[in-house]
Amino acid sequence: MRPIEPNIINNLFEALDRQIEVHGGMPLGLVVCGGTALSALGLVMRTTRDVDILGAVLETPHRLTIQRMTEFPEWLVEAANKVGRDFDLPENWFNLGPASQVVLGLPGGLEKRLVRKVYGRYLTIFFISRIDQIHFKLYAAVDQDGYHVQDLFALKPKEAEIEKAAQWTVTQDVSEVFKTLLKDFLEIHHYGDIAKRI
Repeated sequence: MRPIEPNIINNLFEALDRQIEVHGGMPLGLVVCGGTALSALGLVMRTTRDVDILGAVLETPHRLTIQRMTEFPEWLVEAANKVGRDFDLPENWFNLGPASQVVLGLPGGLEKRLVRKVYGRYLTIFFISRIDQIHFKLYAAVDQDGYHVQDLFALKPKEAEIEKAAQWTVTQDVSEVFKTLLKDFLEIHHYGDIAKRI
């Protein structure tokens, strides 16, 4: 098994598009976040273990709507499994890990900031934007540390962006424990003024 390198991301999605057709699938749009989106947009070039699917996209002439997916259709599972075998990827390389966030709440305006890329006749990927990555990465970094912290600061967030992200994170976890962890994180990373305003 090998990790997903930045230089194979386009190949992966093009292969997935072909396999969707082979397995009798339908055209669909998917929102991708995490390390794959960071690399695909050239924001942070690093390897990742998987492709995190946030949800499905419903496109109308005037707007995009992100819909929660609780499971993939069988043809998409089969298509992803075939691509995984062909590229020697981990078994769960294509997953709905962050999908519950669609229900819990997304940063305001995220849909308008999605970056759209068509990979063939069947697959369109919508990558989340830099500012939305900052929101998600701060939320994850507060109590998980590790690569989330590295990703967050590799995005070179401005102070105003950190403050906006911090305000969003406290709507996701309203506990005093989380708020204390967030304030501590901000102070450790030299955002003490923001910590006082949260």
